[in-house]
Amino acid sequence: MKALLFSILVLTLTFTASGATTADDQLSAQNLADLARARAATARFHSVEQAEAEGYINLNFCEEGEGCHWLKPSLLDNEFDPTQPEILLYLPDGDGWRLVGVEYVVPLTLSPGVAPEGFSGNADHWREDSEGVGLWELTAWIWLHNPNGMFEQHNPRA
Repeated sequence: MKALLFSILVLTLTFTASGATTADDQLSAQNLADLARARAATARFHSVEQAEAEGYINLNFCEEGEGCHWLKPSLLDNEFDPTQPEILLYLPDGDGWRLVGVEYVVPLTLSPGVAPEGFSGNADHWREDSEGVGLWELTAWIWLHNPNGMFEQHNPRA
């Protein structure tokens, strides 16, 4: 419990110190708690080798403003769990990779016409098939501040 409270405090201080946008200012306490849980659960994936050892595969799909995508196919379902993102987003960093964010995805066939449940409140932004691969998509920039907002698809810093 102390680790969760510490993570919430760190996230809150990060947003405050970094000049958070209006979108980030609207994050609820529950959003911050869920984001802290996501960070705690994905911290081990700063090592891309660890992510691959746990089933994430490099899709060889990189998009400017979003990064390169590693997918864990066994997580593709209609369940939202902030601690189990289907996609990890990395940026090239020297000779390796830097974890910058996560994406939650749900196949359109499992939630036709209705955005999946996600983080509490209405701060998150599910996108319907924005990349043309038949998925609902939700990005969270939990490891790289996005001046456009935590849940915006593209990050000018990526």
